Amino acid sequence: MAVITEKILEDILSYLEKSIKNLAKEAFENLEFDEKSHADEFLQNQYDIRLENLLVGKNSGIHHLESGMKNKIIQRKQIIFEQISKQYYN
Repeated sequence: MAVITEKILEDILSYLEKSIKNLAKEAFENLEFDEKSHADEFLQNQYDIRLENLLVGKNSGIHHLESGMKNKIIQRKQIIFEQISKQYYN
């Protein structure tokens, strides 16, 4: 397993943020969701899957990160989904 530095994690999270925001835009323009919760569930699942894939690409995984990095991921995810919610649900 490779060691993920703060810089690598920041690069991964920045890329992931752009990816999820683009996916949200496409989803809300082209797909119809019965409820907000379905859209949220879809996007959150995609976030988790894509995060794990990006970490695996760096020969690591979410379970190999230190708790401070996991907390950073959680906080960043909350911010991204708050922004998406404000943009598409208000």
